[in-house]
Order: sequence, then C-alpha cells, then structure tokens
Amino acid sequence: MNPLLWTLQILLALHTAMGAVWKTTNPEATVPSLSAIPHAGWIGLIIVEVLCVIGLLIPAVSKSAGKAAPIAALVIAAEMLLFCGVHLASGKGSAGELAYWLVVAAVCGFIAYGRLVLKPL
Repeated sequence: MNPLLWTLQILLALHTAMGAVWKTTNPEATVPSLSAIPHAGWIGLIIVEVLCVIGLLIPAVSKSAGKAAPIAALVIAAEMLLFCGVHLASGKGSAGELAYWLVVAAVCGFIAYGRLVLKPL
C-alpha cells in the first residue's frame, strides 16, 4: 500500500505544481466557469497549491512531517470541490471539467484516508 500511496502523492504533487504554473501563465477567464474567482483569489490558489506540493513531498525527507501529506491532499480536494461549486453555479463549461475535478478530489480523498488510516507515515 505504501508504494501506491507514494506514487499517488508524487503524481498529485506534479499535477498540483502544473496547476500552479498554469495559473501563473493564464488568466482566470481562460476557464469560463472559473471566471467568477477574483484575481486575488486566483493568486491565493497559486500560493496554496505550492504549499500543498511541499506538504505532499516533505514526508519523504522528514518523517516528523508525516501529517502534512494528508492535510495537503485534503486541501487540494477542497480546492477541486470549490471549482466544482463555482462551475455549477456559473452554468458554463462542460461536464468533462466537472468530472475531472471530482476524480482529482477522489484521489486526494484516497491519499488522505490511506495516510491517516491505512498506512500512516
């Protein structure tokens, strides 16, 4: 179970880092359903995502930071659910975007459950 959780954590960290980079190079209006998020919120999400990437990976070098991974995963899941809520409220966009965010949130939930219950660090 531990190798699976580490693989998912690394993939989620890469996904989240790519999301932060994408947000720095694209305006929030690029995704029509997310245009309701103000620019300051967009910048705040970048900072949160960078911190979550660190939180997902720091347990690899410091066992005492083991709780950081499930917390980071839950924060990313909350962000994905926020995107779903904004998407649904806007009435714009596609079902594919909604499904994508829900799948990422589910992976985050699995990582958090795995690290808190199944195979804590």
